[in-house]
Amino acid sequence: MTQVAIFAAIIVGGYLLGSVPFGLLLGKLYGVDVRKYGSGKPGATNVFRVLGAKAGVPAFIADVAKGAIPVIAARFVLGPGGEVAAALAVTVGHNWPIYLKFRGGRGVAPALGGLAAMSWPVSLLAPFCLAVFAIVVAFSRYVSLGSMSAALSVLVMMIPLVALNRIELIYLTYGVLASGLIVFQHRDNIARLIAGTERKLGERGERRR
Repeated sequence: MTQVAIFAAIIVGGYLLGSVPFGLLLGKLYGVDVRKYGSGKPGATNVFRVLGAKAGVPAFIADVAKGAIPVIAARFVLGPGGEVAAALAVTVGHNWPIYLKFRGGRGVAPALGGLAAMSWPVSLLAPFCLAVFAIVVAFSRYVSLGSMSAALSVLVMMIPLVALNRIELIYLTYGVLASGLIVFQHRDNIARLIAGTERKLGERGERRR
């Protein structure tokens, strides 16, 4: 296969894997369509809110893993550019899955998985990202605010690393696009945060009308 064909295969494969709604599938195992509750999203956060840790934790792990797998595969054949393309393809697939009429999650877990699977030292940003998330959620109890803060913190940390030639510029492209996608997918949460109606951590998801 040519490099172009491999690149295309990585993108298409990443998108299709990203489209797999693990959160929805896990909810179905418990007889619940999580899209009918809470935010209506099939992602891990809503699964956790609706069904608790028993389904939320596996959903999170599965979504992180699907973000990491294509990046690892791309690293060995395409290098940094392939890693970034694969990670973005999975995130786009998660957010706009072909299997669910393009109505998916917010992209946080797969984007984190993609980041953690990237070449050193970019992968070291993943635990810092998680730390920012944990701190913001601990103080605010807003998962959405923690998710957006974590996404933007990656971008902030990447800028000096690129300036100091510690990481390649292509990774900053990932930081900009991935954080932008995550914030965009949280636009309804932003509106509720401003209005003071956003659900806090621990509040169970009500059935959607």
